[in-house]
Amino acid sequence: MGKPTGFMEFDRLSEAYEPVEQRLKHYKEFVHSLSDEQAKVQGARCMDCGIPFCNNGCPVNNIIPDWNDLVYNGNWKQALDVLHSTNNFPDFTGRICPAPCEAACTLGINADPVGIKSIEHFIIDKGWAMGWVVPQPAKTATGKKIAIVGSGPAGLAAAQQLARVGHAVTVFEKNDRLGGLLAYGIPDFKLEKSVVDRRVAQMEAEGVSFKTKVIVGSKDLPAGIANDAGEYVSAEQLQKDFDAVILAAGSEVPRDLPVPGRELKGIYAALEFLIPQNKEVQQGKANPINVKGKHVIVIGGGDTGSDCVGTSNRHGAASVTQFELMPMPPEEENKALTWPYWPYKLRTSSSHNEGCSRDFAVATKGFVDDGQGKVKALKAVRVEWKEGRMSEVAGSEFELPCDAAFLAMGFTNPVGGLLDAFGVVKDGRQNARATTDGEGCYATNVAKVYAAGDVRRGQSLVVWAIREGRQAAREVDAFLMGSTTLPR
Repeated sequence: MGKPTGFMEFDRLSEAYEPVEQRLKHYKEFVHSLSDEQAKVQGARCMDCGIPFCNNGCPVNNIIPDWNDLVYNGNWKQALDVLHSTNNFPDFTGRICPAPCEAACTLGINADPVGIKSIEHFIIDKGWAMGWVVPQPAKTATGKKIAIVGSGPAGLAAAQQLARVGHAVTVFEKNDRLGGLLAYGIPDFKLEKSVVDRRVAQMEAEGVSFKTKVIVGSKDLPAGIANDAGEYVSAEQLQKDFDAVILAAGSEVPRDLPVPGRELKGIYAALEFLIPQNKEVQQGKANPINVKGKHVIVIGGGDTGSDCVGTSNRHGAASVTQFELMPMPPEEENKALTWPYWPYKLRTSSSHNEGCSRDFAVATKGFVDDGQGKVKALKAVRVEWKEGRMSEVAGSEFELPCDAAFLAMGFTNPVGGLLDAFGVVKDGRQNARATTDGEGCYATNVAKVYAAGDVRRGQSLVVWAIREGRQAAREVDAFLMGSTTLPR
């Protein structure tokens, strides 16, 4: 806890944002971290609640009251050590996690919850600024070799944990940059790539070997999936060369929208827009999709859709509209029914605040051809939901101008060819089948092959990927060594 009476004395203070008119001119992060004094005050709001539900609300079980107290008392270095004890990459989660821990905060029952995410962001930025985040190489080598397929947060977390106990870890990534969706997908204005790069440099100093532009298992990828690979490694070769393999390749197959006109030019899966934009920002390669002066429609109301909104606004789109199939959620949750769980309520992102018309309970019926094979409009209908069933509202059809449409309706499953190449059994959603508890957890049906992150659980949060990467690393270490000192 922080100050015993702090929750009664101090109000929640959110991080400051750069004004909209300024941040729309660039792709850099625009959220300003708390000052030392502000962080102390926010840490003081952590109350002596007896049972810190925030710990379990956080997928990596961050020891939140402890580092809140340390921040309140100005013990920054100790706060960083406690934070790192459960989370390899608080610099990622402190920026892009939706903070389920705050939804579970006891203070949040009848007041604004503790600003846990902003304090986490402050601690890790303070740690980097002070030079406290340093490589932690293993003192002795085990002689065991581990291959990790995928360099997203699950793969990186597993790699760091395993390297720190002395294993030789090689991470294979099919794209030309490390980080998975952290690098290619999440816009730079939410997560600058230097934040990822400095972690990669730390891990290289700890002995992790990274191989980019290498595709594993299967060369055949569905359309729309990024692939910079110029080298191929078979599943059989990995199993021969390494003592264990962790599949952490994410869930990349986008959900499509099979309606009339889908084949028209100007209709894209979201990452076909977002990934080239990241490459433009980072490498100067022009994004082939430019929506300046165009009427943009984003289909899908989640984080990826929000990222399309923010990027379109930075292009200078004439208008941005976002559709969601589900009804509009309530502006405030019913805490008596939801706490300490993640509440169902309307969430407005910083990108929405930059300019976006949002519409709910809308289904796309088709796209209209301009006569030259390009989309010029979108046809839609309003829907209503009763007892979990959707039906169209008679006479509610409408049409909107549409020069570019981005499909941001989520991801259905990992690339099947990878799992098939290893002979991994899939679950009903076509993810790798593996348990998360008990003996043999994270192990697939194939000897010495493990699965963690979105490739196993389906599309999810960065913080869940970190959790699974850490836990899978523990299981692999126990498998190879007979016991493990890595945390669960």
